[in-house]
Amino acid sequence: METPLKIIKKYQIQPVKRLGQSFLVDNNITSRIVDALKSDKGDSVVEIGAGLGAMTAMIAPRVTKIVALEIDPKLVAVLTKELKDIPNVEIIHGDVLEYDFSAPAGGRARIKVIGNIPYNVSSQILFRLIEFRDHISSAVLMFQKEVVDRITAPSGTKEYGILSVIVSMYAKTERIMTVPATCFYPKPKVDSAVLKMEIREEPLYPLDNHDTFIKTVKTAFSKRRKTLANNLKDMFTARLKGMDVFALLDETGIDGRRRGETLTVEEFGKLSNAINRLR
Repeated sequence: METPLKIIKKYQIQPVKRLGQSFLVDNNITSRIVDALKSDKGDSVVEIGAGLGAMTAMIAPRVTKIVALEIDPKLVAVLTKELKDIPNVEIIHGDVLEYDFSAPAGGRARIKVIGNIPYNVSSQILFRLIEFRDHISSAVLMFQKEVVDRITAPSGTKEYGILSVIVSMYAKTERIMTVPATCFYPKPKVDSAVLKMEIREEPLYPLDNHDTFIKTVKTAFSKRRKTLANNLKDMFTARLKGMDVFALLDETGIDGRRRGETLTVEEFGKLSNAINRLR
């Protein structure tokens, strides 16, 4: 297959800013990302934002099936032409935020996911993958470096927040590498980083209810300067009128004067379970 820059020139591709398009044009980096997925012949893989097809073409010989998911119709046409001779590639024109990740393996096996994630919807994509956690075994994804810093941040740091807690509850993470802006066309204003996520078969802490956990975490970080108790009062006022926030926190052994960024993932699990019992 031709290099990404040659394909861009061949089809006179103009990156679409509203879609956050910035193409990885360094095939050495692409190869390292593909290697990090550790795929084998029995795997089904979904590539988010297949773009020019360079990564798709590298993965295809290693797996049973690869779904090339792309939202831009012009790039779907490019993919169709460039990958027409590779039989195990399925090209889908669609939005990743609406894609059914249980479909590629027919719901019978867990798939792997790879991709250069559009930075403007990176959090939404992460939450979408977590929603389909029972159908995904691992993912290797490229984000803005700042997002990877937040996902991998330990409690007690300024980067620690909603993404850190939720992703850690459901996945083991490993930073693979940093990718400089010079590896992309057009060149973005920020560096990127590649993250590998191994999806846990069970959450890090046994949760009673996923939705309550998500709501609890988001509420705890809603106003970072506020204490945990004060943030939870807002949640209780809306849904659990008359509840004693401090009594609930005493029950869990968590000091309400603490702020959300000081709680461990396990403490968030314990807190959300206590809140769930009040519903």
